Amino acid sequence: MEKSRKSEAACVQICQVTKCFGEDLVLKEVNLTLNCGQVYGIVGNNGSGKTVLMKCICGFLPATTGTIHVFGKQIGRDVDFPESLGVIIETPGFLTQYTGAKNLEILANMRGQITKADIRLILRKVGLDPDMKKTVGKYSLGMRQRLGIAQAIMENPRFLILDEPFNGLDKHGVAEIRELLLELKAAGKTILLASHNEEDIRILCDHVYEMDGGILRER
Repeated sequence: MEKSRKSEAACVQICQVTKCFGEDLVLKEVNLTLNCGQVYGIVGNNGSGKTVLMKCICGFLPATTGTIHVFGKQIGRDVDFPESLGVIIETPGFLTQYTGAKNLEILANMRGQITKADIRLILRKVGLDPDMKKTVGKYSLGMRQRLGIAQAIMENPRFLILDEPFNGLDKHGVAEIRELLLELKAAGKTILLASHNEEDIRILCDHVYEMDGGILRER
């Protein structure tokens, strides 16, 4: 019975996952379970495999061996992309000739789950003015990062993957986004995040893992 309850609480199960690019072994038999409603941090140097692991969980890259299940469905077999997932990996890509609000409207129209009013609320939540006429091409790096976070959370996903979500943010912006992530944590979201900042990890995470040379270990 205990094993069954534990399985039900897991939103992500990664089993013996390896990833090779040619002869280069980037992930080495990674095992990881993410339980619902908790925040997990991954730390490690650039090139350690953190982003590759996140891309495999998202279905952006196929694992070479092993399995990844998100909400009970195997990525690459049952679904190509996890259900109820919000993601920000590397620099978010947007249509630079449009405003931030227009970019989110275009994305939202693909799924029809949220309204323009919802988008305005989300933009305010990440510290952007929904009425701003400036196009994304004229955004600062920090503004693009805020817009990327808005895109990740706008459809109220149950699971978030955030790779360096504080990139480009000033001290005030970091504090605002930390507060937002703590709100999402309190709302029961499962969050996997990578950050080079130990304070981010300390404040936000319930569990911390270290990636080194493609090997994942709990700290």
